[in-house]
Amino acid sequence: MSLPPTLTKNAYAYEQVRLRIMNGDLVPGQPLAQSKLAAELGVSLTPMREALRRLDAEGLVTIDAHKNACVAALTDTEARNLFTVRERLDPMAAALAAEHRTASDITAIKAAAGAMKPLRRGTDLEALGAHREFHRAIYRASHNDLLVNILESLWDKADRYRQIGLRERHDSAAETKRVDVEHRAIMKAVIDGDVAASEAAMTAHVRGSLGRRAIDILSAGEP
Repeated sequence: MSLPPTLTKNAYAYEQVRLRIMNGDLVPGQPLAQSKLAAELGVSLTPMREALRRLDAEGLVTIDAHKNACVAALTDTEARNLFTVRERLDPMAAALAAEHRTASDITAIKAAAGAMKPLRRGTDLEALGAHREFHRAIYRASHNDLLVNILESLWDKADRYRQIGLRERHDSAAETKRVDVEHRAIMKAVIDGDVAASEAAMTAHVRGSLGRRAIDILSAGEP
């Protein structure tokens, strides 16, 4: 496999292993044969180890005391912890966005909203990516770099739980409309500069999220 000219070997190995984890090619708990992965990606062991260390720091991979790596497990406890953090921080980001958004922020939020597609049952990385861009535009409009970095650092980990929710999601016009209405409510409140409405709209969105659904699924012992 050839290395894209715009990426270093470390970055390329990171992106490829991350993608395999996110799309389910590498499943939770699966041991990662570092030599085999490096050979498949056409890189040496050094960039592969660096990539795995970065993924370990992000919570997508675990590395034990003997330097053995595996895909991080998914648990109802972690799902609940992620939900608790998002339930507090996402509304804060939305409220700050309503207070501090600029004209360029509004343009970015509208563009991200226009690019979103309905989430469908199953693994839908493209739609999840567009969903992320909308939330990222809201986060950035807060102009609080610390808060933005915290929320960004959690997103990939949270996306693995969103995919659990997607696998059990019942596609329907009503569900699609609900999510669209929530996004539009968040966008309108932020653009209008309504701090209280922004916080309330984001709180409602998080409480009805795929991540919240994943808690119930994992608590019930389902994969």
